[in-house]
Amino acid sequence: QVQLVESGGGLVQPGGSLRLSCAASGSIRAIDAMGWYRQAPGKRRELVATMTTGGSTNYADSVKGRFTISRDNAKDTMYLQMNSLKPEDTAVYYCYARVLFHNYWGQGTQVTVSS
Repeated sequence: QVQLVESGGGLVQPGGSLRLSCAASGSIRAIDAMGWYRQAPGKRRELVATMTTGGSTNYADSVKGRFTISRDNAKDTMYLQMNSLKPEDTAVYYCYARVLFHNYWGQGTQVTVSS
């Protein structure tokens, strides 16, 4: 079992920045990948960024060059630094952790980009 708690969402103006955090607990050593998805109202959940335990990263084309995924192993925490935010980035952001082809999910954190 893995528990995930997100934080850091909020309201930001276009062009602004936010950093999301995802604190993991439980069977952390069994995790082989972590990442972020998001879901906007009326849309399907979409992949934003992923990171394997080896450090390989992958990003959705829509966020490349603006978002950066990272982790702090000492704090068992993953981050998503979001810069140059756009209104279309507005969504609920969920972190996930993959253990043997099973995904654990956090509760989600709302990000709203609006002037």
